Amino acid sequence: MRALLISLGALALPLLLSSVSAQAPSAPALPDCNASGSPRYICGLNGPEDLALVPQTKWLIVSAMAGEGGLYAIDTTQATVSRIFPVGGADRFDRKEYGACPGPLSATQAVTHGLYLKPGRRSVHTLYAVHHGDRESIEVFEVDAKSTPPAVTWIGCVVVPDPVGINSVAALPDGGFVLTNFDPRTPPPPGGGRGGGLSQKLMAGEQNGEVWEWHAKSGWAKVPGSESAGANGIEVSRDGKWIYVAQWGKQSFVRLSRGKTPADRKEVPLGYRVDNLRWAPDGKTLLAAGAGTMPPQPGAQAGRGQGAQATVVFRVNPETMTAEEVLRQPPARGLSAASVAVQVGDEFWIGSFRGDRLTRYPASGLK
Repeated sequence: MRALLISLGALALPLLLSSVSAQAPSAPALPDCNASGSPRYICGLNGPEDLALVPQTKWLIVSAMAGEGGLYAIDTTQATVSRIFPVGGADRFDRKEYGACPGPLSATQAVTHGLYLKPGRRSVHTLYAVHHGDRESIEVFEVDAKSTPPAVTWIGCVVVPDPVGINSVAALPDGGFVLTNFDPRTPPPPGGGRGGGLSQKLMAGEQNGEVWEWHAKSGWAKVPGSESAGANGIEVSRDGKWIYVAQWGKQSFVRLSRGKTPADRKEVPLGYRVDNLRWAPDGKTLLAAGAGTMPPQPGAQAGRGQGAQATVVFRVNPETMTAEEVLRQPPARGLSAASVAVQVGDEFWIGSFRGDRLTRYPASGLK
């Protein structure tokens, strides 16, 4: 593990990641999920794109972008996986807060993406989940952490304006939430379904989206100064005065003021495709997971695997706008293009929208 410090005044790093090379060799197979040693694995998942820790418990909630989709709960002490939505989920529609919502999701539509858990009282919390499927929306759940596994009750939704293509969501301390417009949706093909592919603007690192804010009383509004190149992961300061955004397209981290005119915006280059942001246990720094490349290895053939998507995790201090690399691992089947990292005890757990498992690495590099 190596450390790399980047300051706001540093020159922009060269782009380290492009599309996966057609000449890249196949990634080596991962060990069996029950194999001993490091890293360790949690299997039984399909596209675990995002993770949300349930406070003061052993539970971790996981979104799933592939297969049956939905939400899963992991017992982090036993390494067991339970599907908690839509299987076992209940509905209690809060029409007062979410009156414009068309109604509960159908059992076959649960393509979950970004997650955000807002702590509540008496072990009852609110979970916001980005959803793609028969509607582009934020689905809202009540999570009862007293149950084993946590019980999930759907309470409402907020359908986003066209053509916003959501990636991540974060609740605000004064109510409502903010979300990222990663890549505006394209019209569906003639035969139906969703428009697909990443836009040229996104891949070129050009501004193509922004951050949106929603409140039950006032509805939708664009956040001033939030124009971004592939706005991906999002987090909010404890007082709600700052928004933190991962620019996937521009490979950078953005700190943006909220409710201030003109907006106060600062940016630090990271040099890899930054995905989700999650607070580290210290509550002061953020874990920024994403996809990058591996440095050249001695004796390796030139050009071999240069486009392969390594797992990269940085720790970012949003106050000083400095970033430190804490992990860079080569790609492997079951884990490629990391999308999220959270710390659980003395490990941090990493998911990927392309993966079939969570991967657990020692957190010795985190300070």
